[in-house]
Amino acid sequence: MRRTRLGTAALAAALVLTGAAGCSSKAGSSDKAEESAGGVKTGDGVSDTAIQLGVLTDMTGVYASLGKSVTQAQQLWAKQTNAAGGICGRKVELTVRDHGYDPQKALAAYTELEPKVLGFAQFIGSPFVAAVEERIDGQDKGLVIPQAWSASLLGSPYVRTVGATYDIETVNAIGYLLDQKRIASGDRIGHVYFEGDYGENALTGAKHAAKEAGLTIVEQKIKPTDNDMTAQVAALKQAGVKAVVISAGPRQAASLVGVAAAGGWNVPFVGNNSAYAPQLLATPAGAALQKDYYVAASTLPIGSTEAGPAGLAAAYKAEYPGAGLDNGVVAGWTAASVYGEVLKKACAGKDLTREGVGKALLGLKAYDSGFGITHDFSDPKAPSTRQSIIMKPDEKVPGGLKVVKEASVAPAAASFTPSG
Repeated sequence: MRRTRLGTAALAAALVLTGAAGCSSKAGSSDKAEESAGGVKTGDGVSDTAIQLGVLTDMTGVYASLGKSVTQAQQLWAKQTNAAGGICGRKVELTVRDHGYDPQKALAAYTELEPKVLGFAQFIGSPFVAAVEERIDGQDKGLVIPQAWSASLLGSPYVRTVGATYDIETVNAIGYLLDQKRIASGDRIGHVYFEGDYGENALTGAKHAAKEAGLTIVEQKIKPTDNDMTAQVAALKQAGVKAVVISAGPRQAASLVGVAAAGGWNVPFVGNNSAYAPQLLATPAGAALQKDYYVAASTLPIGSTEAGPAGLAAAYKAEYPGAGLDNGVVAGWTAASVYGEVLKKACAGKDLTREGVGKALLGLKAYDSGFGITHDFSDPKAPSTRQSIIMKPDEKVPGGLKVVKEASVAPAAASFTPSG
């Protein structure tokens, strides 16, 4: 049975306030299905001229820098898609809501937009997605691509992540340190992680990797509002850990690595994809991050010279000349391009209803968006990939990340069952 964890009492309260507990009288999008000109069946969020998609992002909270670039990349995708004729003879229109990583705002925004859109090309915050997952599966049935990779989201035919889940990503990250002989059997490694779906799912992966390699995990649970990692560094240093895994946000990563460097504590740090932003390179922690910090993710970085990232970087800078480049640009573009590919398949099947889109996604078995990894969406119970790319901060590279290990699966991740 899939786990749906709300994470905090605030989420439960928000569900009551927003009516997201399933009190809607809506019978489902299939009841509204109509056949448009050309014989294509349509429903919620689709007219003869437009396809409406929602974007639930964070531009003012803990993931503000990434949320902005994810959203702008998706707006660029929509602009280019429409300039090329749209999809199924229709323009793609994005409606954006900034929830600031606040549970009540996130769930209120979902409730507001859900009846108006076909689905969501972005939803930041795995606890918020998990809070409405039962409603999505039971009655709404709109495809949601979250900017979240918790394994608790697996199993839903409508909530589909693009990339390895946090647990698998963490196994791959620890596998990299083992490959590089930075840690070995018998060592203790620290794990600083957010409370809730993201951090705890990553911890599950860390524990699996530790068991397979004979390591011991020293845990440090924190809240998203905790920005000073001095106490965590002191505790891990005293515990004698040989490396540290970070499953938190960019601010926490900068503090952790910066405090360690200031105190002369030299160990490798490795973070999940959400634990880095190139803006960190301009902080006092910048030099330390470039020395011995690594990031695992399911896409090539925007600074890669491969055709996909290079082309996107050029187009993004042309569209947003004042904006910086970061991994959120790639994440946003990749999610939007997956959604676009599914819409094209649904159009070919003459069914642009929510159910038609869901069926089309199951037929997407080998999708290569041009960013280093091929994704398989045929099984809702499985992540779209088990591969991770390992990167290292570098201020000389656009986007501030360079690849140190191409896409691969650590031995401990190959047979690991995600904990969704």
